[in-house]
Amino acid sequence: MTALPDWLGEFPLGAALDYASVLVFALTGALVASRQQLDLVGFIFIAALTAIGGGTLRDLLLGRDPVFWVGDPTYVLIAAGAAVVVFFTAHLLESRYRALLWLDACALAVAVPAGVAITMRLEHGPVIVLIMGIATGTFGGLMRDVVCNEVPLVLKQGELYLSCAFAGAMSAVVATALGADTLIALLICGGVTFALRAGSLRFGWKLPVYKARPPRQY
Repeated sequence: MTALPDWLGEFPLGAALDYASVLVFALTGALVASRQQLDLVGFIFIAALTAIGGGTLRDLLLGRDPVFWVGDPTYVLIAAGAAVVVFFTAHLLESRYRALLWLDACALAVAVPAGVAITMRLEHGPVIVLIMGIATGTFGGLMRDVVCNEVPLVLKQGELYLSCAFAGAMSAVVATALGADTLIALLICGGVTFALRAGSLRFGWKLPVYKARPPRQY
């Protein structure tokens, strides 16, 4: 595995991606809170849950101590700030659900590489990198939708979502195995993730779903 670029200095790429994913996922959480007509505290709670949920699961499974937002509470402050902004501006959006879908697509395309980058930095193997990339990208949104009693986007029939995270993380694993620089592998990861999710939203791309069939009569 190649080293991260020198220009990153003391600010690791994984942390930079975590900051970005926390901000965008917090915006999606706040938009869902607006659809549920919650108060400001409810906005902050849902935004924070969405923003740090996937990364928290990742860090607990990887045994990172402390968990990223415990070591740096700035992440929580970013989520809270995003929630406050949405609380006062959500009414300006023509379609909050459409904004939610596209923001969530952007967040997914940042969070999956974040999980991949941090797991690679800890020198775990390809299988763990793949799983942690998917977990980082999907579990915050899953928690958000379950708590707010909405159909989870990650499991919504007829749309690519979990498969986007899988394809993105897998592309990073393959690119790294082929000798690509870590930064290039992460850019490919984010690009593949967003392209598939955007294609599903814009063009209706989807995978075949299971359809029950009547039992055979012997």
